[in-house]
Amino acid sequence: MSASVTEKVIAELKRMEEDCTHSGKAHFNASDRWTWWNYAFGIPSVVLSAAAGAAFFQDYPITAGVMSSMVTILTALMTFLKPSEKAASHKSSGDQYLALRNDARVFREIELTQITDDTAAIAGMNGLTTRRNELNLASPQVGPQDFKKAKKGIDKGEALQAVDKARN
Repeated sequence: MSASVTEKVIAELKRMEEDCTHSGKAHFNASDRWTWWNYAFGIPSVVLSAAAGAAFFQDYPITAGVMSSMVTILTALMTFLKPSEKAASHKSSGDQYLALRNDARVFREIELTQITDDTAAIAGMNGLTTRRNELNLASPQVGPQDFKKAKKGIDKGEALQAVDKARN
């Protein structure tokens, strides 16, 4: 395999690994945020619902009515925003980005060293590139705060494995 092609394939795989690390971490941040909203709407809804029932049976109709109205609003927000579904979707995307990052790293570090012709190296890289493009199209969009938080954590070294820290 020519040195020029090898260098270019390695550079592209490193870009892919970096992109997947940032995207995966941003999706995990989005998942955490949506999980928080799910609890922020769901727990008060459950508590208020129980309290409204108790207030109704103890002849506090106004209190029961106010609490029931609040439960209705919280339930409507959960139905409209679907925070649990969004959290699950972002977690799934994060998992897929990290799986792709791992596959790209293994290809770069191990498999590429065994490939002897340019065509096979490029084909392997193209397979991973296709997966990344499909994942980019299928994944929900993350908010800018999720990406900024991911970048900040990555810059602090949160995404490095112990073996990678030892190399640096």
